Amino acid sequence: MMPPARSLAPALPVHAVPASLLRRAAGNWTVTLAATVLGLMVAAAVFAPLLSSHSPLDISPTTRIKPPSAAFWFGTDMLGRDIYTRVLYGARTSLVVGVVAAVLSIALGLVFGLLAGYFRLLDAILMRIMDGIMSVPSIVLAVALVAVAGSSLGTVLVAIVIPEFPRVVRLVRGVILNARTEPYVEAAISMGTPLPRLLWLHMIPNTVAPLIVQGSFILASAILTEAALSFLGVGLPAEVPSWGNIMSDGRKFFQMLPGLIFFPGIFLALTVLSINLIGDVLRDALDPRLARRR
Repeated sequence: MMPPARSLAPALPVHAVPASLLRRAAGNWTVTLAATVLGLMVAAAVFAPLLSSHSPLDISPTTRIKPPSAAFWFGTDMLGRDIYTRVLYGARTSLVVGVVAAVLSIALGLVFGLLAGYFRLLDAILMRIMDGIMSVPSIVLAVALVAVAGSSLGTVLVAIVIPEFPRVVRLVRGVILNARTEPYVEAAISMGTPLPRLLWLHMIPNTVAPLIVQGSFILASAILTEAALSFLGVGLPAEVPSWGNIMSDGRKFFQMLPGLIFFPGIFLALTVLSINLIGDVLRDALDPRLARRR
């Protein structure tokens, strides 16, 4: 008697992930803390206008380089702008950039990964293109894009998405190549299942779990990349409040007021760390076999 065929379907149904996450979080204080911190960051980004009475763009030369006080909780920068307010609005900027970059990377990676994994002729062509894209450093690409198109949100998103989505393509391609050898897929092909239906019902569901996990790490990576590009002066325009811009503006006055870099830096570190911790839990929740191997 032949052993049952191994299925590539997610070990845990995607709709059951929230319940599994809650069970894991109940016994893991680090996950609970990470989710709480990330929730606070999202709340700060959404309700930034309500959490501060200042504008992130207000300039006041008479209050420049002030230490933390009751009026300015995190102090002020060299133009007299309230650092606390700019950090709150910086959370909005960074999270929007991260989410949009992650969604675009996943969407592009899924489309090209399906084409490369299912069509052998396209596989050889697309994967060589992906290898070429991955060989270009993101910083060099960002500098070139800024020189051509100027510093803007669109330029930053392109500079983040282009190096990220080839990794998603490779991930999806591997899943599709394995799924094609499964008996249920071969049976569907032999029965004449139309290609769109075959991809939608038998191929794409196998990619959902790894894409959710990969998306969480792309989100963290995109936030870090945007901060790094802005810090180097090749990211968002200087007037846009982002954590990278705040640290870039404050590096000349760091010795006078360390909070210029410390406060946005701690917000950035906590956000990225929380996302990575939640991503690890997502990976275990979507594939419990990985958790058992630990």
